[in-house]
Amino acid sequence: MPTFDVVSEVNMHEVTNALDQTNKEISTRFDLKDSGSKCTLAENVIQITSDAEFHLEQVVQVLKAKLAKRGVDLRSLEEAKIQVSGSQARQSITLRQGLDSTLAKKIVKLIKDSKLKTQATIQEDKVRVTGKKRDDLQEAIALLKEAKVELPLQFNNFRD
Repeated sequence: MPTFDVVSEVNMHEVTNALDQTNKEISTRFDLKDSGSKCTLAENVIQITSDAEFHLEQVVQVLKAKLAKRGVDLRSLEEAKIQVSGSQARQSITLRQGLDSTLAKKIVKLIKDSKLKTQATIQEDKVRVTGKKRDDLQEAIALLKEAKVELPLQFNNFRD
């Protein structure tokens, strides 16, 4: 039986490249050069520090532009509030990966309500869709691409 998996993943290599490009631009850009701004990545959390809230917002804009240019979907970013303490401003941005249980249930419900001849099951942080025909699975992929979901979805592990 043909199957495929619905997942939500972020290409960490592209995120690292975007962070490197952002740090390079910060060090050369005239308005950010002496601000002490920097971006670091540690276990799916991007930590941004700067000397002022305005500079921090500028760095976040640069980072988002670099991520979008490298093909990272910005819906997978979860921004925390900006913390200002003394002469330093900080913000952490979490990269959301994997499908949480509520989103996985929503995807399964979408597929079941569509009356396609497919079955969807939740397996940890992904949803496996099975069907008798390849065309049914392609219709399920088209349905999920059209659906308004808060995380970007990828379809992998397609097997005949």
